[in-house]
Amino acid sequence: MTNETQETTRDVQDMDKHFLHPWEDVTAIGAAPRTVISHGNGIYITDSDGNRMIDGPAGMWCVNVGYGREEIVEAVAAQMRDLPYFSPWSVTASPAAILAERLAEIAPGDLNNVFFTTGGSTAVDSALRFAFFYNNCLGRPEKKQIIARVGGYHGSTYLSASCSGKVLEKANMDMAENLVHLLPKPDPAERSEGMSIEDFCTEKVADLENKILELGPDKVAAFIAEPILASGGVIIPPEGYFKRCHEICQKYDVLFISDEVVTAFGRLGHYFSSKEVFGVEPDMLTTAKGLTSGYMPMGALFISDRLISDIKASGNSSKGFFNGFTYSGHPVAAAAALANLDIFENDKLLEHVQKTAPYFEKRLRELSDIPVVSEVRVKGLMAGVQCCLDPDHPDEDRDVKFLLEVDRICQENGLLLRPVYSAAVMSPPLTITEAQIDDLVGILRNGLETAMERWRPSSI
Repeated sequence: MTNETQETTRDVQDMDKHFLHPWEDVTAIGAAPRTVISHGNGIYITDSDGNRMIDGPAGMWCVNVGYGREEIVEAVAAQMRDLPYFSPWSVTASPAAILAERLAEIAPGDLNNVFFTTGGSTAVDSALRFAFFYNNCLGRPEKKQIIARVGGYHGSTYLSASCSGKVLEKANMDMAENLVHLLPKPDPAERSEGMSIEDFCTEKVADLENKILELGPDKVAAFIAEPILASGGVIIPPEGYFKRCHEICQKYDVLFISDEVVTAFGRLGHYFSSKEVFGVEPDMLTTAKGLTSGYMPMGALFISDRLISDIKASGNSSKGFFNGFTYSGHPVAAAAALANLDIFENDKLLEHVQKTAPYFEKRLRELSDIPVVSEVRVKGLMAGVQCCLDPDHPDEDRDVKFLLEVDRICQENGLLLRPVYSAAVMSPPLTITEAQIDDLVGILRNGLETAMERWRPSSI
């Protein structure tokens, strides 16, 4: 490591003090210099000092096809030369039109109407606004209440953040509390002592039905839910929960919004998991992240034909959905998404995930023999390894600090994690091989065991 390299890293870190990062403590901007990432290749990222690491969270759940895919780079460059932008208000362009048709073909049910956004937050925000718009068109202006879950995460716009149930992250932030109602977290680990998983599932479904009845079905517009609560720590609701919640929504004429910003595009081995994994054809579906594998910012809201037909049948007057973005259907982002889909098809990436996911789960579950690991949650190629130093004396702050130490040790040894409270969260690029899974789990095991030895017994 040369002095020149060190100076380059320090220079970037110094300039980074002007970059207000998401979720940053504004009282400590620049106090803790961040690792500077300079390159990416396959499942690996390299920092500015030349240290290579497995990218455990695939960026932010999004670099699904891995880094360095020249197919996407070439498609983006070619599109920039031909047409870098068009106004989605008055005209269209082939990349966006082709992408919309292609997405409609692979989407579940009758989700044939694709509304392009700038990312996941704006996709969710658009879904909520469409739910309001839909009920206004149908002459039901009072049907506006939204139901979501504690532990869920749906974005950072005012409406999407209001629906997010990561309670600690709401401090000092205003929310649309008059519109959004959060139900208890559907985490089987938090069920009452002696309660079966089946009874817990019934209880969570009853939570939804009871809240709809409490508010009044004529007041509730939508229920929004992630199939798996990703940013909440990879919380996997009990079997049948998602489908039964959908049935409750159908019973009371409440729109069901499936938030697949994380679980779509291969994370669970399918383009979309709502139907293929959980048996649900939602009224609306939101996605982003894996849509372009993070190469360009883009999100999408899928709206069912039924909702469009209901609006058309409500009267002959025009009904404009006055919601949109300067970059809706951006041609360069659309070109990236099309190239991304080509990679899925050419590399048979969905089949690879379906084949590799069981091995990923098997290897991670082997970590359960480490005393500090209280639970291992895995579905497809996403996982959360929950840690607790002393179950007899719960201390969330202590366990969060422990996880940060695990993260630091793992990074030193070639694995970048994403600590979420007291869980180590992983969602590696879908191209990961069994040998690379072995490396990932080996580094994580070493990180957990090393941190545990440093914390026990004096730190408990």
